[in-house]
Amino acid sequence: MAASKERSQSARPRIREVAGRVPADGSANLKKRVRAVIDKLPTREASKLLEETLVAHYQGEELKPYQAELVKLQQHLERTGGKMMVLMDGRDASGKGGTIRRVTRYMNEKRYRVVALGKPSPRQLTELHMKRYIEQFPTAGEIVLFDRSWYNRAMVEPVMGFCSDAQYQQFMADVVGYEESFIADGKTLLLKLYFSVSKEEQARRFQRRKHDALRQWKLSEVDLQAQELWDSFTEAKFRLLKQTHTPRTPWFVIRSDDKHLARLETIKLILGSLRYRGRSRTLDLRLNPEVVIPGDVELRNMINQRRRHGKFLY
Repeated sequence: MAASKERSQSARPRIREVAGRVPADGSANLKKRVRAVIDKLPTREASKLLEETLVAHYQGEELKPYQAELVKLQQHLERTGGKMMVLMDGRDASGKGGTIRRVTRYMNEKRYRVVALGKPSPRQLTELHMKRYIEQFPTAGEIVLFDRSWYNRAMVEPVMGFCSDAQYQQFMADVVGYEESFIADGKTLLLKLYFSVSKEEQARRFQRRKHDALRQWKLSEVDLQAQELWDSFTEAKFRLLKQTHTPRTPWFVIRSDDKHLARLETIKLILGSLRYRGRSRTLDLRLNPEVVIPGDVELRNMINQRRRHGKFLY
């Protein structure tokens, strides 16, 4: 993991600086421009650039066989009329969006949707909390991935004061019953994933968002308070697992400091959630227990942390 962080902070700013001094001649051959940049870099930086490029290439190649299996899973759902909902919840900057992009990269765009609902309207605030999410549920043969779900009511809203304590308590009392009714048709599969990033890695990602013009749009008011409210969000996570992880509607915690491993293991988890025709017999779908932790195991870990240290460590 440390090596992955080092690569992500590596030579790229320096490379951009050098590249900016190479004339952007629109008629020039792109390979010649690249060669000119490499020639201007010191050997060590050029070597690091090569290493980063190869790592990114091999990570992409490692995902492709699993992404091909997702296409088969999609086809299976279309044939059988099955429906799948994948909830991507967790801390800010924990890699939910990037994982969704890797999951859907080669899927049939007509048979999946990504749902990321914004702030509710004044009218929606007067309605049942679940209603606007239910309106987004999959039809037969479709996959819907929620980039944050109805569990905002269990995490962000109570910590940030966006809902009353009574609303929070009502939601926590009702949500498992709702979910059991969603899957009662035998055709709907519900996967609940909580992305867990360390406090140090979250801070590093926030800094990158702050200084990267391509990522600044990701930095929200909630993000700016996430580090200060770290312990409050951890307590909300504990209550979430304690009250809403059940044998029929379980949570899976994804350790996401290493983005590539989090993406790979999430895809494996989705693929292993149901049987489908044509599954590769040679592809390793075993989950990495250091990355994917069942909700009840995570809950026990958190209880042990509090007993030993007097607080939760993550």
